[in-house]
Amino acid sequence: MIRVKIKWILPIIVFSQFCCTSLWFAGNGVMGSIITSFDLNQNALGYLTSAVQLGFILGTFIFALYSITDRFSPSKVFFFSALLSAGFNIFMVLSFNSFASLLVFRFFTGFFLAGIYPVGMKIAADYFEKGLGKSLGFLVGALVLGTALPHLLKSIGEFPSWRFVIYVTSSLAILGGLLILGLVKDGPYRKPALKFNFSMVYKVFKKSSFRSAAFGYFGHMWELYAFWAFLPLVLKAYLSFHQIETIDVSLLSFFIIGIGAFGCILSGYLSQRFTVKKVAKTALLISCSCCLLSPLFFYLGTHALGIIFVLVWGMTVIADSPLFSTLVAQNVQAEVKGTALTIVNSVGFAITIVSIQILNGLESIIDIKYLFIVLALGPILGLIELNRSSN
Repeated sequence: MIRVKIKWILPIIVFSQFCCTSLWFAGNGVMGSIITSFDLNQNALGYLTSAVQLGFILGTFIFALYSITDRFSPSKVFFFSALLSAGFNIFMVLSFNSFASLLVFRFFTGFFLAGIYPVGMKIAADYFEKGLGKSLGFLVGALVLGTALPHLLKSIGEFPSWRFVIYVTSSLAILGGLLILGLVKDGPYRKPALKFNFSMVYKVFKKSSFRSAAFGYFGHMWELYAFWAFLPLVLKAYLSFHQIETIDVSLLSFFIIGIGAFGCILSGYLSQRFTVKKVAKTALLISCSCCLLSPLFFYLGTHALGIIFVLVWGMTVIADSPLFSTLVAQNVQAEVKGTALTIVNSVGFAITIVSIQILNGLESIIDIKYLFIVLALGPILGLIELNRSSN
């Protein structure tokens, strides 16, 4: 392994995380073309998105159950997970695919993303005990840009095939895995778990400050991925409602999702001036307000106000994520930090399945203007739990 100066560790982790998490919404970015190529129903969007989430949930549960990131080298876990996730992602281009096989491939892509996203946070936590909120702000910002990337690739122009987006995202994931394996050794604050312990999965929730952070994160997750998944659909309805044909939905989706990276970085810096919990609560409150006010988005006086509204929402809907992860990491013992981060991720992403499928069902029976109101439920419950805790 090449020796790298500590100042380069975070940029390498951030870039690698960006490369690998581009797999997450690779299918969503070219969903229209996939539906056409394989003659799928329009509701394939919700199911294929949920397949990734379900795979991630099972993956994080297994990783946590066997304390994989605490028992084995996080850098090696990251690399092998990136390799496998990229492989299953690229299987989507096979011409004989059916809806069932696409679901399987998206499921296993999500399964091995469990060895990327929370493991990347674990690696960062092993290096940066102080200023962790800022470090995780950059890391989650990389996740956001990786998530938004397929929308940008789609908007750039006509590629020979939608498969180009799949090839690019898989190649980036392999690159990210190689960078972590070759350049980032295990961090100085890492304390490996010496033995396999099932009880750690539930013991971490006994501490009230940990529960507060975890439930705040769960409320945030109820909103986040459902918002990202259905954003292009709502934007398309907005542009149709106002008879606007000059705006590219994919490009606009990229900016609205992508600005969340700035939100993560900004919240990380703000957490150094104010408390981590206070900044997280503020971001959650703003995004909750956006959910409740979302029908007004269609009726704002000027299009500029409408765009500003969704950009603010895109920035705050994710800004609290690194802060909740920081609170989780700070409220557990060092030797179970990876397990704690992973199990919280597992539960959080299980919640996204419910909210995505609820929107998937509501989309056909209610006016799309009111679709996002239901997303306020999670942030409201999260805020209630955060206000109960004095820590």
